[in-house]
Amino acid sequence: MPARKMRVELFDSEGNRYTISFEGQITREKALHLLDLVELLGGMPNEEQPLSAGANLPNNPLSRFEKVHYIIKKHFPIIWFSSKDVQSVYEQELKEPISLSTVSTYLSRMANKGLLLRTGGANNLKYKVAPNVPQAAIKQQFK
Repeated sequence: MPARKMRVELFDSEGNRYTISFEGQITREKALHLLDLVELLGGMPNEEQPLSAGANLPNNPLSRFEKVHYIIKKHFPIIWFSSKDVQSVYEQELKEPISLSTVSTYLSRMANKGLLLRTGGANNLKYKVAPNVPQAAIKQQFK
């Protein structure tokens, strides 16, 4: 059986990336131990503070990225969506314009950080909120 490789990438609140690699005989238990170690080291995020339903986002000091993330969590918690869907809801709810390219860039960054799952072709990308491990992405590579 060929050696397998597992890489865990973590992103902190400042956007820094940390990578832990593991090579050899990988089992489910070993992968879970590795994720436990990451959590012990403080690599897993704290629970996010929920925004109240009546929160007026434009008056809060949130970045556009955080506003897009809020819109996704509020309106698309379990379904697949496109960048056009997010743009439409963002503009309706926040009453401020946002370009489709900006939304697409933010969605791509969220997917790279492991916050979102991504599927589809270049002109038909769909996204979905990633389950349970929001900022840890596990990538297995086979040699």
